[in-house]
Amino acid sequence: MKVILKSDISKLSKAGSLIDVSDGHARNFLIPKGLAVEATPGKLSEWKAEQARAKAKDEKDRKSALELQKKLQGKSVSIEGRAGENGKLFGSITPAQIAEALDAQYGLKDFDKRDIKLDETVKSAGNYKFSLKLYPNVQADMTLIVTVA
Repeated sequence: MKVILKSDISKLSKAGSLIDVSDGHARNFLIPKGLAVEATPGKLSEWKAEQARAKAKDEKDRKSALELQKKLQGKSVSIEGRAGENGKLFGSITPAQIAEALDAQYGLKDFDKRDIKLDETVKSAGNYKFSLKLYPNVQADMTLIVTVA
């Protein structure tokens, strides 16, 4: 029996997938628990329309991420830190601080600290490379410039 999953089920598939399961599994477990619906012709047409909408949205998001990548690739972000007499920072520069600086300098509000990958820990003034994940398999390589106040 073909069913359309309404939620993620481990060992089967993700929500929104059209899968083929045994009749007993569908009628006794998936459908009564609200985890899936039977793939009737009406439900299949709704599912295909939803898949087309999701694909179009995904493509639009990917194109906007590629445009943003072109805009940000190779750019730099400046952060001013406090340091002691030997030039070593009090604490370190974190991805959350870089996200705040991206918002302040470029107006990018929708980046999470988990989207920022630093190659090394930033504990002193200087230039550091980092990458900003914009979309799956799309990232912008940028430079962090740390100055001492």
